[in-house]
This record gives sequence, structure tokens and C-alpha cells, in this order.
Amino acid sequence: MARKPPTPTDTRALAALALAEVALHGKSLRDALDRHARALPDSRDRALLTALLNEGARWWIRFDAALDILLERPLRQSEPAVHALMVIGLVQLEVLEMAPYAAVAATVEATRALHRPRHANLVNAVLRRWQREREALLARLDADPATRSSHPAWLVQAIQDDWPDAAAAVLDIANLEPPLMLRVNRRRARREAVIQALVGDAHEAHAHPWLADAIVLPHSTDVTRLPGFDEGLFAVQDGAAQIAADVLDLADGQRVLDACAAPGGKACHVLERADVTLVAVEHDVHRVPRIEQNLARLGLVAQVLAGDAGEPSSWWDGKPFDRILIDAPCSASGVIRRRPDVRLHRRPSDIATLGLQQRRILAASWPLLSPGGRLVYATCSLLRAENESVIGDFLRDTPDARIVPLTLADGRPAMAGWQILPGDGDLDGMYYAALTKVPD
Repeated sequence: MARKPPTPTDTRALAALALAEVALHGKSLRDALDRHARALPDSRDRALLTALLNEGARWWIRFDAALDILLERPLRQSEPAVHALMVIGLVQLEVLEMAPYAAVAATVEATRALHRPRHANLVNAVLRRWQREREALLARLDADPATRSSHPAWLVQAIQDDWPDAAAAVLDIANLEPPLMLRVNRRRARREAVIQALVGDAHEAHAHPWLADAIVLPHSTDVTRLPGFDEGLFAVQDGAAQIAADVLDLADGQRVLDACAAPGGKACHVLERADVTLVAVEHDVHRVPRIEQNLARLGLVAQVLAGDAGEPSSWWDGKPFDRILIDAPCSASGVIRRRPDVRLHRRPSDIATLGLQQRRILAASWPLLSPGGRLVYATCSLLRAENESVIGDFLRDTPDARIVPLTLADGRPAMAGWQILPGDGDLDGMYYAALTKVPD
């Protein structure tokens, strides 16, 4: 039996292995990054690995198509790591704008760390040809909206169909670095004090203009090293997700259900906002510990249950809820700028499957709501099939459901709810609809 080659410590070789796992074998970017970063003790190497993997996933569709032009016989099947390494080489030249000589030399050297030295000349030739023919190759890639924006063609078409006036901006924004947003734990700190501590630690930070608990930092960083993290003074949460606590219209003494709770950000925000009894339910048993860890770090208490929100008989105690939050499983098409691997893993057939699941959870949760109570349906999707269509069908089929009108500072009305598109107020894409149950 052939011995498995040792794990390389060359950053670009590790990035190629990880990117091949993500783009060609369906692995999660976060999992691939966490696993391969362990081989790099130096924080600068880990930062480079993170940049290469994130941008490699973000721009895979564009540069994978470029390799179909540059290679007579693409290697994505026979040599996936070498194929991914060439994508990483193009990312260094075009996205990270590294010095061309150094980027090419380091990428060629990485073939040896991958135990593929016979491909060194090919990698060198491909990157040199890209440099010689760059303008013509870019023009070919830009001619197709899918390779121009590095989105799958079906998703480009879906966004264009649903948001024709904003599609170009949505696709462009997905390829820009998003800001880092924090949510102050108002149980333990004031926002102004947290901002002062961040600025004092040489971080640029400012309050979000209309979200009461949000702090904005222009660039991503290791949040565990920020002052106040260990003390639970804040959590990481995009501003679009922080809106949920406002739309729920919380008050002390309420009984609240977070029906699809992992990783627990919205549940924690609810508990920071009001003295409520919170039940957090999560279908994926492997994600339940993450909810519990977040609650513990922030000093919050909730009843956390592993269960299917679409089958409440297995976990519900029969007591109705005053507020229900359904952060429904969805395509995640509104958060692609933060999760670039979504564009690689999502398929058009997923939308109908997700729609069935969304409708099932919504229908099963409605009987749990008290008369006069409020249910908030939210997704991080841009697609009307997951948002307006789901709520529209539910309202048609549920006589005691009424829409609660919403108007937020950013975004636009979307039939029975409100849609935030990526970049509106520099937020991620989110849809919200609020429903109330009419008493008998």
C-alpha cells in the first residue's frame, strides 16, 4: 500500500488542498480552513491561507473557466490539488495583486510541496500565459455574466429575474470584502464603552447609524483577540441579522421560541434585549453545542433542545409562545459575500426542496403561537421563491394570520414583508415578515 504523503507546511500547497476540497468535493470552507490551518504555527501564514482560500472560493467560477481556456486538458478530475493551485495562482495575480514574479515563483514551488513536481513547468507556463494574454482573457471572461461575477449561471438568472433593477449591484457586492459587525451585549456593556476600548486597542470602529447594538469595523480580524471578547461584552453578528430582535417587538415576561436556533446569535440577542423565557430548538444535533457555548460566553440562559421545528410534538411542552422566530433554512444567497462557498455548493433544485421545508416549519410552528402573538419569518435569501412566495401561500391558507406592516431604514418592501439586499446600509441580504394571530 502506498504511503500517504505528509501534510505540507507550504501555505499555498495547503490552500490548494483546501480549495480542492471545497470547490470540487463539496466540503465546507470553514471546516477546510480550520483543518488545514493547524499545520501553520505562524499567524501570518494562517492569514495568507485564509485570504487564499476565501478568494479562491469567491473567484473559483471565474478562474476555473479561465483554466478551460488555458489548458488543453484541465486537471480538475485527475489532479484536483494542482488545478486548485493554478486557481490560487490567478487569485494572487488578479485579486490579491501580489508581485507577479514572487506569486508565480511561490506557486510553482508549491507543486513540490504537493508532491507533484512534474507539474511545475505546466503551472509556470499557465501563469505566464495568463500574464501575456491577460487583457484578451479578461474580456472573454467578462462577456459572460456568470464568469464576470463568479456566480453560477442559474443564480445570476434568478437574481436578475427577481431584482432586475439591482441585480448588477448585488452580484458586484458579493465579491467585495464585507465589514465586520459586532453586537454589543447590553447586559454587560454599553456600546460607547466597547467602541472606546476597540479604538484604544488601535481598531477603527464606529456605531451603526440605526441599529442600536451594532458596531462596525471595516475589516475582518481575529475577534477572539479583541478587548472584551473573553468577558462576553459582544458577539459577531451582521447588522441584517440583528434586525430580528427589533421585528420581534420583545417585552419582559414573554415566552419566546427560536425555532431554528443555531448558531444562537439571534437567540442571544433576544435574551440581551428582554427578560424572557426562551426555548431554542435546533434540528442538527451537532450544532446544539455551539448555541450553548455562545450562551455561556455571554452569560445568558435558555432552554436549548435538539429537535425538528417541523415536528414540535417531539419537543413542545404544550405551552404557547408569545413570540416565535423562524430563521428558516434557505439558500443563503444573501450572505455570499461572507460565505463564498455557497455559490459553489448550492444547486437550482435546492430552492424547491428548501421551499417545502420552509412551508413545513411555518405551518407546524403557527399552532404554537398564542392568540395576539407575533411570528417572525426570516431568511438570508434574496430569492422571492423562498420569501414572498412562502409567506403569500401561508397567508392564503391560514385564516387567522395577518401581516404586520414593516418599514426598516434600509431595504425595500417585498409584498408581505421587507427585503434587504446585500449592500443596503452595508448589510447582508435578509428577508423579514411579521405575522400576528387574530384571536378567536
